[in-house]
Amino acid sequence: MENNIFDDSQDIQIIDVEESIKTSYLDYSMSVIIGRALPDARDGLKPVHRRILYAMNDLGVGSRSPYKKSARIVGDVIGKYHPHGDTAVYDALVRMAQSFSMRVPTVDGQGNFGSIDGDSAAAMRYTEARMTLLAEELLKDLDKDTVDFIPNYDESMHEPDVLPARVPNLLLNGSSGIAVGMATNIPPHSLDELVDGLLMLLENKDITLEELMTVIKGPDFPTAGIIFGKKGIIDAYRTGRGRIKMRAKTHIEKKANKDIIVIDELPYQTNKATLIEKIAELVKDKQIEGISEVRDESDREGIRVVIELKRDAMSDIVLNNLFKSTVMEATFGVIMLAIDNKEPKVFSLIELLKLFLRHRKTVIIRRTIYELQKARARAHILEGLKIALDNIDDVIELIKSSADTTVAREGLMAKFGLSELQSNAILDMRLSRLTGLEREKIENELKEILAEIQRLDAILKSEDLIEGIIKDELLEVKSKFKCPRITEIIDDYDDINIEDLIPNESMVVTITHRGYIKRVPSKTYEKQKRGGKGKVAVTTYDDDFIESFFICDTHDTLMFVTDRGQLYWLKVYKIPEGSRTAKGKAVVNLVELQPDEKIMAIIPTNDFDENKSLAFFTKNGIVKRTNLSEYSNIRTVGIRAINLDDDDEVVTATIVTQDIKSLFVVTKKGMCIKFEVEDAREIGRVSRGVTGIRFKEEGDFVVGAAVLRDDEQEVLSVANKGIGKRTTADEYRLQKRGGKGVICMKLTSRTGDLVGIVVVDEEMDLMALTSSGKMIRVDMQSIRKAGRNTSGVKVVDVDGEEVVNIAICPKIESSDETESDNSLLGEENE
Repeated sequence: MENNIFDDSQDIQIIDVEESIKTSYLDYSMSVIIGRALPDARDGLKPVHRRILYAMNDLGVGSRSPYKKSARIVGDVIGKYHPHGDTAVYDALVRMAQSFSMRVPTVDGQGNFGSIDGDSAAAMRYTEARMTLLAEELLKDLDKDTVDFIPNYDESMHEPDVLPARVPNLLLNGSSGIAVGMATNIPPHSLDELVDGLLMLLENKDITLEELMTVIKGPDFPTAGIIFGKKGIIDAYRTGRGRIKMRAKTHIEKKANKDIIVIDELPYQTNKATLIEKIAELVKDKQIEGISEVRDESDREGIRVVIELKRDAMSDIVLNNLFKSTVMEATFGVIMLAIDNKEPKVFSLIELLKLFLRHRKTVIIRRTIYELQKARARAHILEGLKIALDNIDDVIELIKSSADTTVAREGLMAKFGLSELQSNAILDMRLSRLTGLEREKIENELKEILAEIQRLDAILKSEDLIEGIIKDELLEVKSKFKCPRITEIIDDYDDINIEDLIPNESMVVTITHRGYIKRVPSKTYEKQKRGGKGKVAVTTYDDDFIESFFICDTHDTLMFVTDRGQLYWLKVYKIPEGSRTAKGKAVVNLVELQPDEKIMAIIPTNDFDENKSLAFFTKNGIVKRTNLSEYSNIRTVGIRAINLDDDDEVVTATIVTQDIKSLFVVTKKGMCIKFEVEDAREIGRVSRGVTGIRFKEEGDFVVGAAVLRDDEQEVLSVANKGIGKRTTADEYRLQKRGGKGVICMKLTSRTGDLVGIVVVDEEMDLMALTSSGKMIRVDMQSIRKAGRNTSGVKVVDVDGEEVVNIAICPKIESSDETESDNSLLGEENE
């Protein structure tokens, strides 16, 4: 081509852009992975940490040396080995000196090196540093050809590729880092436990993880705290990945009838100041109730964060809410990723320990070879000196007659069969070495050197001797650094059956209009005469009252059905137990309700049998029945239990067993309908249901429902002015669902509107709740039976109040003394 713009004499290479970018990015990725972000599995150090320690070693800043300015150390590191930003190098140096970041720090800092409150360290020109004893253990034998040296970044000097590391630093101090496409997060451990584990591994090469974990129980964080549960530890140790739940360590103190929660230890890497701010914010926003004051009383002796509670607050519930809402409970995601043979790899615990032992074996072999060569060289010299001393007159005569040093050297080599090194040593020998004492010293030294050579030679030929040296050095390290466990490991609810520790007792569970819940032992409420005033069941605000209460056992599961058709689960024993007059705790702290969502039914169950179903009754008369097994998959956030129309809401719900024959629904205006269970056939969980009752009067709505086994059962109806009656179920004729029903109770101005119904059981008592929070226990047998179209008798003396809910509960026999106490309480309540 005539207009060729390229010179044919030049070497032109065609490069594919896509391939070039791939290659360049891969080179960059590997540079970050190997050269910056990830630790070496042998010494547990990233390049920057290794270079800091090596530079400090060069400067002679040992554990017994005077401190040197951090700026000087950082300058040496940057100038000689690590051509990156000074801030990054100084930040690494600072972390190596922080006792709350490192299980055993490798840098001894003097000055402000930051705090657990998140305060940054002072500028490097103000702080000083030197190595710790542990750092010296990492560098020990570095000068004995124990590791390879590589050129530094400009090839003007050399630096170690890895440190000899007499301690398993990767597991001791842990490591964290983010590379390209991968990350590492290794927790710190107790040195005592690591050494015991390594010794156990040396004794048994085929050790199992279970056996190893009898000594290495889990991570040991420098901030102590609590590890909650062992499953994450086992996963991490077996696979290299796991999630470890950490908790703050607390204790409870008493002050003027109030509980005080004191935080003594924090989860690893938790910022104390940020935690306190978060707690204060949650209290201000009323997301956590019961806290009156939070203050930090920490000092040089340790952490002490004081959380003062209000007089009626329960410390265990507040504490659980703090764990749930703050970093007092945090998760450490373990990824045991490290570099081995220039490649990143995820290791199990046993693999990491074996790799460390292999590294130590290599170091000992190389050190032994170095010392053997040095001993042989010295023995060679001493043998020459001994020959010279044995022939001293001839040697002196030969040297005197030689013209110069070269001639003398050659003469010695020729006459006595010496090497050049031996000849030079003889020529350099001082006349004082010719004394008898000096001769003896040389002979003794030669004997010692020859014995040392024999010992070193035996080490290289024996695997057992090498392992014996490893054991001795590990025990020496353990005795030098006392490092017992400080992080407590406890079981969580997944590790043990918590119900085995809790007695199965009958409880009254109450919930107020404003959403306060509590449980109180049923025996607290003693039986009273019909028409009595009753005991105060709960202390409420002026605008609050008890909306519902239920009787269940502590081991039961409570299903919470809300007006919006959502269903939530909670074990009874997880509800805070309160006194008879305590107002309880906000249910939103136990169940994750939506804003303005109200609980309409609390249903206890001890199983989710497929032979049972869950029946829902709505305000607009809709009935829905779904197999109970569809609600067995418990979720914290709850599930949709029934689809509702826009103007409808759930009134109640109940479990239907195989012996149930009919469903019974009542309305506010005293109407009711009874129809067969099969009329409302089982349908799916996410569905609307079918019409159960149609309303005769405008403004009427469903207020209650029940399930009946047969027509011989009796239904107890109660109106809001305390009037009630017992009526046999066969007086209510069986109808098809969807009808307007029949009269359930004759309502008048004396009775008021119907509140609800319960199925009569003469082995049980009636519990009636008034709008002021009074709970009255009435013997079912004391309530008169009456026909369907009647009003009934006074069941509760409301004294100007209204009955807001009814339920049944087990009978409790009272002694005369107790009844006397009840009458006194009744008088007080009047």
